[in-house]
Amino acid sequence: MRFRPASFRSTFSRVLTIVVLLVAASALVGLVATGDLESVLRSSAWFVLLGFAGFVLFWMPRVDVLEHEVTVRNPFSTWHIAWPAIERIDTKWALTLYTAGARIEAWSAPASGRFTVFQLGPDDTRVSESGRLAGTIRPGDTLSSDSGAAAQHIRRHWEELRDDGPLEGPLNPGAVRRDYHRGTIALTLGLCALGLAGAVL
Repeated sequence: MRFRPASFRSTFSRVLTIVVLLVAASALVGLVATGDLESVLRSSAWFVLLGFAGFVLFWMPRVDVLEHEVTVRNPFSTWHIAWPAIERIDTKWALTLYTAGARIEAWSAPASGRFTVFQLGPDDTRVSESGRLAGTIRPGDTLSSDSGAAAQHIRRHWEELRDDGPLEGPLNPGAVRRDYHRGTIALTLGLCALGLAGAVL
């Protein structure tokens, strides 16, 4: 089977981002409309922080399944995991990739609740071999869930590589790498500092 790269994001999180941005923007516009410069200076940073935090926490995270690696982008860091480094794929609370030295949870692929089993169709349970635990599947493995859809795509290719042999042998240096989003972290801390400074003016 030819490999197809794919990206996974939570639909609910994107909707939540829009709601948070609208709330933050409305509050900021309302504050400016009062014409009270002191209140604007004291509080505007918190509303900007609210909108920025919503974007960082709910819009930016994603899982990219690439031919040479799986990339897990979380709010403040991105993991790069080469296929041979993946030892296990789980979906108990969220899509989680286990390697020899790390347990990597995908912020963008949370598991579904237990009550989703009552809404499943036949196609939702057609998961790959490694997605079945003792012959059963978890709610987080169902294909209609954010975690299950991403896990299924990763497991399918991981199983093909395992069966063909490329997963065997020593790992290359940098098979698992974590890059921090320094700009995002700095801007978040800066907005927090502005908010605190406004509070003591």
